[in-house]
Formats: sequence, structure tokens, C-alpha cells
Amino acid sequence: MPSMKWFSCLALAGLFVGSVCAADIQVVEEIVAKVNGDIITKGEIERTRRQLEAELRTQQNLNGVRLQTAVQEREKDILRERIDQLLLVQKGKELNVNVESELSRYMADLQRKFNIADPDKFQAFVREQTGQPYEDFKSEQKNSMVTQRVIRDQVGRTINIPAEDRKKYYEEHKADYMRQERVFLRQIMVSTEGKNADGLAAAEKKAKDLAARAKKGEKFPEMARDNSDATTAQAGGDMGTWQKGQLRKEVEDMIWDKPRGFVTDPIKVAEGWMILKVDEHQKEGQAAYEEVESEITDQFYGKQFQPKIREFLTRLRQDAFLEIKPGWVDSGAAVGKDTVWQDPAQLKPETTTAQEVAAQKRYKKLLNFIPMPGTAANKTGTSSSK
Repeated sequence: MPSMKWFSCLALAGLFVGSVCAADIQVVEEIVAKVNGDIITKGEIERTRRQLEAELRTQQNLNGVRLQTAVQEREKDILRERIDQLLLVQKGKELNVNVESELSRYMADLQRKFNIADPDKFQAFVREQTGQPYEDFKSEQKNSMVTQRVIRDQVGRTINIPAEDRKKYYEEHKADYMRQERVFLRQIMVSTEGKNADGLAAAEKKAKDLAARAKKGEKFPEMARDNSDATTAQAGGDMGTWQKGQLRKEVEDMIWDKPRGFVTDPIKVAEGWMILKVDEHQKEGQAAYEEVESEITDQFYGKQFQPKIREFLTRLRQDAFLEIKPGWVDSGAAVGKDTVWQDPAQLKPETTTAQEVAAQKRYKKLLNFIPMPGTAANKTGTSSSK
């Protein structure tokens, strides 16, 4: 027969993360929601809240009352966002979405970006930077890619912007498309810092070879990603846009009158050798419709995309097995969906062991890595167990 100590541990288990009855239960987590075969725990919600507070403090420079107000406003949607994430990943599994090759390229790109060739050292670096095991980090990147693919395939393809609507918008907003002359540039940087005479010669030869390959039509963004020593490498060498007078005169003279697609010879700079490509050269004056058509399409697409994502997530909720513990609210709830907590032991908080929690897929937001789409939409309703 179980001891009284065991029953005392059960009574306390839902009240504390880390039970005082360590001999019987090492660590417990209260489950606040069940989403099909997955769970969301109170500890996950609290960790997400702490991450949110840290992001608002550092990225928006908030503190004091302003910080707490912003956190209180955003934390209302934390449970909604975690349910969204689970539903999207589950849908990806149902659709057999495969992102393994994309994930492998992404992890390899990260390793190149931080110039850490040794796999063990790279994994240690990831643990240090993210505060989580390497495999958890990798799993989260995979889940983010799966959700993006699901959103693109299941939501993006349903949005159609008629050409006549785009043209009408252009005619009504022509003043918004008056251009100053500017160039869009990409770069490849071959560093010479810290190199001896042989290293300097090798860097110059590498720069000349890269410039020759680029002039023959090899894809510049991929060349920059794989060869550039600049911080822009992972963005395909993208340097953004430049107006006349913003570049150094010798560089401006070299590229300003050149057409789209022009690639320079290697340019000697303090850091090494720089190769530039003119990605686009916009002339001053009224932009033609053809020049801004994609920009206008993006504007229309953005306005429709978030509501469509919310509609899709609502349908996933309607078809899901979803239970929410009393006191917790899903701000993206589907109207009429029964999410009442069905556990018969209503007075005993349901718990799960640390091992069971570790076995669940974790979908935390990660620093400034891939953001989860579809989580900033307007609320569509609320639901909680009564």
C-alpha cells in the first residue's frame, strides 16, 4: 500500500516546479494544455514569458512600468502562440513535409558563418549562445522550417491578387513611387587581416578568381555566402541601397554609371579585397509600374496573409483534440470549440515528470533566428475551461 508520504507528494506536485518530495519525484511540470498528442506545460509558458521580457528590454529598450505594460499585453497570447506552433508542426507531419536538406544547409551555413570547423566545438558554441542542448536547437530550427512550409503551401497558395487591383493601386498612389537615384549592391570580401606575405598573395589570387567567376555569370549570392569574410555573407553579400554621395568617391566612380549585373574587379581596401556587384540601379523620377509591381503585390499579400493564417489555425483548432486547464485562456480559440479540461481529478493538478517533458517537442522562440510566422495576428476570440 502506498505510503502517506507518497500521497503528500501527489498533493504538492502541481503546486511546485521541483517537488520537496525529491525521494519520490525529482522534477514536475504542470500541464496546462493538451493539443492532440502533445502537451504544453506551465514551465514552458513561464520560460517564454521570460524570453519575451528580455527581448522587449534589449530590442525596444523598455524598462520599468513601460516594460511591464508591454509584457502584460503580449503575454496574453503566449498560450495561443504555443498552440499555433504545435498545430502547424503536427500538420507538417500529416503532410509528410520534409526539410532535412534545407536544415542541413542551414546548420552548415551557421557553422561557416561563425568559422567553427570542428563539429564538437560548434555544438558547444550553440549551447553557450542559446542556453540549450544542440539537438534541441536543431530540432527547433527544423520545426520552424516545417511551419513555414505549411504556411506557404496551405495558406500562401490561396491568396490571389488580381492584376487590375494592383494597377489601380499604382495609379492612385503614384506619388509614393517617385524615386531618387540609387544602387543596390552586393559584396564579397576576402580578408587580409593578420596574414603574412604568402597569405596576402593567396588572398589577392582568391579575390581575382572570384571576380572572374562572378563576371562569367556564377550566382553572386551563393558565392558571397560560401566565400565572403564580411558579415553580409549569410545575406548573400547584400549591402542594401546607396544614394549618390554615400559611398567613397573612388568606389562610387567605379560603379555609379554601370548597369544592373555589373561586377567590379577586386578593390583594395583596408580589410582586404572587395568585389562589388550592381544588383539594381534605379534612376531618379517616376518609377514605372513594372518596376514596382512586385512591391505592390507584397503590400496586398501582407494585408491578406495574416488574416488567412489565423483562419487556417482556427480550422486546425476545430479539428484538434484540445483541452485547456481552468484559469488559462487561448486567445486564438475557435468559436464554439469545446476545450474543457476533461481530467476527472479536477482538484489535483496534472503533472508530468521531467523525462516526459524532455520527450516532448519544444518550440521556443530563439534569439534572432527564424521567427515563427502567423503569431502576430489579431485575436479571434477566447476560450477557457469553465
